[in-house]
Amino acid sequence: MQHASSKPARRAAGGGRTAAFVSAFGITRAVYETLRKRAPGGAEFGRRTNYAGRTVDLYAGPATALGAAAGAVVPAGARGAVRARGAVPLAVLAAAACGAYDDRAGAGDPRRGFRAHLTALRDGEVTSGAVKLFGIGAAALVVGGLLKERPVDRILAGVVIAGGAHCVNLLDVRPGRACVGVLALGAPGLLRRGTAGALAAVPVGAAAAVVLDDLGERTMLGDTGAHALGAALGAAVVAGNGRTGLALHALGVVAATAYGDRVGRRASSPM
Repeated sequence: MQHASSKPARRAAGGGRTAAFVSAFGITRAVYETLRKRAPGGAEFGRRTNYAGRTVDLYAGPATALGAAAGAVVPAGARGAVRARGAVPLAVLAAAACGAYDDRAGAGDPRRGFRAHLTALRDGEVTSGAVKLFGIGAAALVVGGLLKERPVDRILAGVVIAGGAHCVNLLDVRPGRACVGVLALGAPGLLRRGTAGALAAVPVGAAAAVVLDDLGERTMLGDTGAHALGAALGAAVVAGNGRTGLALHALGVVAATAYGDRVGRRASSPM
């Protein structure tokens, strides 16, 4: 009897992952194609020159953010879904909003890395990077508080979500690198059941929808999409781990962010 009753549970778990993936993929693709056709704000408003001097659009950013937020409305049958359905879209959209602000306000700012923005803040200048840093951090702590019950777990969850957002953004330095990174980092989570598996399928689906366009240098995620996908990845990790797992992931994202920040500052400094 126990073996027979486990089959519907396995089917429900797989269905949750499939539904989340299809929803994130489909909505991301639909929004991206709509933005490309309509070009809101004018053709030049949604365009950026990439590292190789080619002109690409920025529509993958809002498309993946909206796709991930929609896909994060986890099927109601999954354990922990009630909390996740409200909290995870909040994390994704807040990270995307902060990234979008930096995409616009910080487009011409050559300063890179946390240290540069914190130094400017100490000198009385509030940069777009500082707004992004503290905005995503605050939103991640709020969402961590919604997903976990104990204070330590809430703080660790916030670190993982914010760290995930910043880590994926650090990957977005060449065409397709952030999307491919999200696919690779999210794939192991697809093996999990319930809410954690469904949430892992969200950034994977959203990234899969635009990865070929990103690799083909037709579009780029920008801070908007990179932060949104990273926050979604972080939320999936939070949903699937207890305190020990959260602590290990928190150490990992802090170390990766610190390393990437140092490498980024070296790369942007004059020779």
